[in-house]
Amino acid sequence: MKAIAGSLRTDLVIGGMTCAACATRVERALNRIDGVDATVNYATEKASVRYSPAVSAVTLTGAVQAAGYTAAPASPGLDEDRHGARARDLRRRMAVAAVLTFPLCDFSITLALVPGLRFPGWEALCLLLAFPVVFWCAAPFHRAALVNLRHRASSMDTLVSLGVLAAFGWSTWPLVTGSGSPAPAWFGLDVGGASTLYFDVAAGVTTFLLSGRYFEARAKTGAASLLTALDALTVKQVCVVREGAEVLVDVASLRHDDLFVVKPGERLAADGVVVSGRSAIDTSAVTGEPLPAEAGPGDRVLGGTTTLNGRLVVTATDVGEASQVSRMAALAERALADKARVQRLVDRVCAVFVPVVLASALATFAGWLLTGHEVGDGFAAAVSVLIIACPCALGLATPTALLVGIGRGAQLGILVTSTESLEVTRAVDTVVLDKTGTLTTGRMTVTTVHAFGISRDELLRLAGAVESGSEHPLGVAITAAAGPVAAADDFRALPGLGVRGRVDDAVVTVGAVPDGLAVPADVAAAAEQSRVDGATVVFITRDDAVVGFLTLSDQLRDSAREGVRELHRLGLRTLLLTGDHEAAARAVADNIGVDEWRAGVLPADKASTIRELQDAGRCVAMVGDGINDAAALATADLGIAIADGTDLAMKAADVILVRDDLRAVADTIRLARRTVTTIRGNLAWAFAYNIAAIPLAALGLLNPLIAGAAMSLSSVLVVSNSMRLRSFTSHSS
Repeated sequence: MKAIAGSLRTDLVIGGMTCAACATRVERALNRIDGVDATVNYATEKASVRYSPAVSAVTLTGAVQAAGYTAAPASPGLDEDRHGARARDLRRRMAVAAVLTFPLCDFSITLALVPGLRFPGWEALCLLLAFPVVFWCAAPFHRAALVNLRHRASSMDTLVSLGVLAAFGWSTWPLVTGSGSPAPAWFGLDVGGASTLYFDVAAGVTTFLLSGRYFEARAKTGAASLLTALDALTVKQVCVVREGAEVLVDVASLRHDDLFVVKPGERLAADGVVVSGRSAIDTSAVTGEPLPAEAGPGDRVLGGTTTLNGRLVVTATDVGEASQVSRMAALAERALADKARVQRLVDRVCAVFVPVVLASALATFAGWLLTGHEVGDGFAAAVSVLIIACPCALGLATPTALLVGIGRGAQLGILVTSTESLEVTRAVDTVVLDKTGTLTTGRMTVTTVHAFGISRDELLRLAGAVESGSEHPLGVAITAAAGPVAAADDFRALPGLGVRGRVDDAVVTVGAVPDGLAVPADVAAAAEQSRVDGATVVFITRDDAVVGFLTLSDQLRDSAREGVRELHRLGLRTLLLTGDHEAAARAVADNIGVDEWRAGVLPADKASTIRELQDAGRCVAMVGDGINDAAALATADLGIAIADGTDLAMKAADVILVRDDLRAVADTIRLARRTVTTIRGNLAWAFAYNIAAIPLAALGLLNPLIAGAAMSLSSVLVVSNSMRLRSFTSHSS
């Protein structure tokens, strides 16, 4: 990293990148500027730039444009618009290509092999169908190839562009010149002029590869929306105390040690310590836990949480990028950047494969000329090399397996939102599980009723009458357990204590025991045992006597135990992470049989725990449902979200479980592993096929028509292998 005095920082959105080599090219162009240190992330299509004040924004964007790409200042809205626009453009091109390619292939193959069905002008019809596919639908490949040419480099786009244009040009030339076929018969097959028509090859390659690019663009759209949703958690304005007066200012003006005011229902603008006031704090947006926490003077509060029933004055301790919510966003973006560094198998091999194919085609053409053959014969052999090597099967190998695997997963209630992480599932050996809302339902329920001196129904009536005026999650659970009851009179909330009301001329308190009121020893012992077992205890007092207590807990999902057993059957280690207290965590862990558990874990700690596991050589899958899980889901090698969780958690995840069955986690890993195995088998066949077929084409044993048919056969085999994923069955079905 360069040392830059007084450096500034900006993020640029880079347009036009099609592979990791493009990102390297842009990064190199920016770093050539004195006073600039840049890192380019291909996954998010962003450049993170540190630069000296002497460098202008125009200089930065100019360097990117000189390298053949576009640059613009980054913003969450721009990210979503950009990725969405690119996906829509690719979808349009893919749709047009498919509509024109299907009839073109039907005409070309049928009329080429059955001369009696040919009609006047059939060749011109094929040309008209292929023209928009080759020059409009395939334009992204041609543009990328030109950029590569400017930098004396090559990529998969180079081979695709050359193959498509060569097939189209070789087919068009005899139609324009009327020269006919240079080789009327091959292997005894007399196909006449049809041996020069390979429009279907050009259109088919374009259609298949556009579909792959489209699904990749959709995955990137999901990554952009994750960061947009994280940004939406931050407060835009804050009420700051300045010289004794409350002033509404932009949150960017908030500084360390500033006093700011938070009214009931407002979100905290920064992390801090309460100076005055008392309120219940809804922490679910940050910690994911269902119960609000009481906060008073001296208590630490987190930005992004919401006050429920009180006014607080807070001293800011961590503002801006140092706040909890900002750190969650930074962790998620860093995790996305880490995934981008994983090079795909096709890209790695094509870095060598493409130049070799181009060299082979040129060597073939030169070899035929040097051995005294006609130019047409040499050109036919060279085009055959390009066509037989054109990566149609390579382009199908990954998207077809993904389409079938993802489609089968959708039938089983498993929605895959990011394909990049599927490759790592083969190595997953640890599954981290969130508690609240993932292993449990996330809803508090009254589990036991302990009445003393009154009936059980009477105790529930008293508690329900008072809590019917409360919106607290515990109050909602108690009201539901009590059923329809008359509301208490004189209801009021008691900060730090609970709620109070008048029922049948008696003062009833629900919550903690009021000061000065004795609790019988046997009642206190029973309540303490309930707390040890992980339950929440709520006392009910009537006038000056404790008449009972209720225990409430977050119930386990029915499939939690079996879901963990399925993971153990796969040989995976399980770890429970929760922000809840130790007793609740221990109770759940013992019940479902996880290998390890940790309690009181904040969102940043969840992500850092996953980092620790990864640094120790573990490949980690994370299962969660809340906003607090977003950073951990993005940090993990495989993020799995529950569909009834928050939108942010689902945007951060690679996989969303639609069906309410935790055994689907094991199904997800099994299906992903099988999909990756299928992809690798497809790629192995496609590369082996190319290696074997290129020499035959170079020796003139395959004319372009036969080469196109052989390439199509390779594609059929790849598709057939991918279709076997439809037979995948769930262990829980």
